[in-house]
Amino acid sequence: MVKKMAANTFKLTVHMVSSLDGYIAKKDNSVSWFETTDRYEKGVTVSEKEMGDFLKSIDCYIMGSRTYEHALELSKAHGWPYGDLPTIVVTHRNLPVERPNIEVYTGDLEKLVNGQLKPKYKNVWLAGGAKLAREFIRLKLADEIRLSIVPIMLGDGTPFFDHAGQEQELHLQDVTAYKNGMVELCYEIKK
Repeated sequence: MVKKMAANTFKLTVHMVSSLDGYIAKKDNSVSWFETTDRYEKGVTVSEKEMGDFLKSIDCYIMGSRTYEHALELSKAHGWPYGDLPTIVVTHRNLPVERPNIEVYTGDLEKLVNGQLKPKYKNVWLAGGAKLAREFIRLKLADEIRLSIVPIMLGDGTPFFDHAGQEQELHLQDVTAYKNGMVELCYEIKK
């Protein structure tokens, strides 16, 4: 389940939700398939309090431009999912910034992590962008991968690990199966 971090540590987590066949979005960029009606009796349920406590442990989000644009679109109907936490959008494009806690970053990812994130934050989550996630992993800037697998096969769409470009050893830290049929795999990235 959700583990607490030791004091004075920095951790950057790549978090993705994927279909069983490795896609993070359909070709039209939709993610409505995240909601599942499956039922797994042996799975666990997370209470709202547990989820709230866990979300409070995250102190900064990072995302790519397409994830940001998608979150902006979804926020029109459901509200901004990242609350008032600092959110850094990594892009070379000129994007609208609609909230004071959002920062657009263009530049070196190592400088972002070592110069800007590590001095200020303890628990940073990269919340989207397959290309961005691959780059953080390739540069050895990410500490763990949390992959939530939805019980569906999409057959096509945006792949998570398409052309990763390098071999990367991982250490399985935790596996959680939920009542809704989702499975979360948590891997430490060996450096």
